Amino acid sequence: MAAHSRPLPALGLFRAGGGTVNLTEMERVRTAWTASGDAAVLERIHDEAIHLALWQRPRPKGLDWLDRLHFDEIDDVQKDLPIAGLAAALLSELEAAGYPVGVRAAVLAAEIAALAGRFAQIMAIDTVRLRLEVVETDACRKFHMDNVKARLLAPLTEPGTQWIETDRGADAPINHLHAGEVGLFKGRIWAESPAILHRSPPIAGLGLSRLLLVLDLPVAPPAGNHQP
Repeated sequence: MAAHSRPLPALGLFRAGGGTVNLTEMERVRTAWTASGDAAVLERIHDEAIHLALWQRPRPKGLDWLDRLHFDEIDDVQKDLPIAGLAAALLSELEAAGYPVGVRAAVLAAEIAALAGRFAQIMAIDTVRLRLEVVETDACRKFHMDNVKARLLAPLTEPGTQWIETDRGADAPINHLHAGEVGLFKGRIWAESPAILHRSPPIAGLGLSRLLLVLDLPVAPPAGNHQP
């Protein structure tokens, strides 16, 4: 899974400054990111040169119902949760947030728990900070690098997160995470000089909503602050 090993037909739809990008050109400039249809690619985030490890895959068919979900009827889920027993704990959180009770919520909980388990193993943690949110605005509309060690972004519906390579300047191709794909990004705590920037897709005023899963390392309490 070398960083220059394979073409990515789903990426590089257009340039920030206009025009199209061909796949041969994209392969040639892949120096800070790597992608594969194998989940093991996410482990490449530990490579010093890699700032984005991308697991390319379709969204699991058991989650197609998310496209028909009434987003105005559900609440965001944001919580630090231990990996042990995560699927069961998350199922309760989803049902409390207004997700359909029963098999569909269980499938979603299992999928998120599996992703969280991968993230926890890669980052050597036993608790994750989980955020499952409905985004209806441009949110983080400017390309940026998060002030974290690493962050996993997994859009569950379209449109997905956009990202660019910093060394391309105004001609940087704007790439997209598609629903079901999983991007593991380095943050500023891990890499001070950004090689990959990302942003929310511009949807303000279009009447669109999107569902995004975000996984972070838990924030340690300040020294001397004993949590109950």
